[in-house]
Amino acid sequence: MHTVEHVGLGRYGDTMDPEGDVKAIRELRRVVAPGGTLLLVVPLGETAWVRFNADRIYSYEMIVSLFPDFDLGEFAMILEDPAQGGIIRHAGPVASRGQRAGCGCFWFVRKTSNPQR
Repeated sequence: MHTVEHVGLGRYGDTMDPEGDVKAIRELRRVVAPGGTLLLVVPLGETAWVRFNADRIYSYEMIVSLFPDFDLGEFAMILEDPAQGGIIRHAGPVASRGQRAGCGCFWFVRKTSNPQR
């Protein structure tokens, strides 16, 4: 939870690497067994962007595209302004509309056939 968005930005003494988060996600995909699950929580907005030396904000589409060998079991969105309703369970991609940096909660399940490593 809330780790991959920091990888490669140098904030915690790591080496600057624009692809650090994608490399970390590749490793997460690699270690999950077929049929296994992965819970991923990242900052999520309507559009992807980077807060310099802090974190990356992802779009829903970007995260889903980084897990082609997984099915999305569930997606929940925690809106950045609690007055907007807090958490939306069983949300869809539209839940991130209007969000600059909410919280996307993804439950992925690794496909059991034709794994892409």
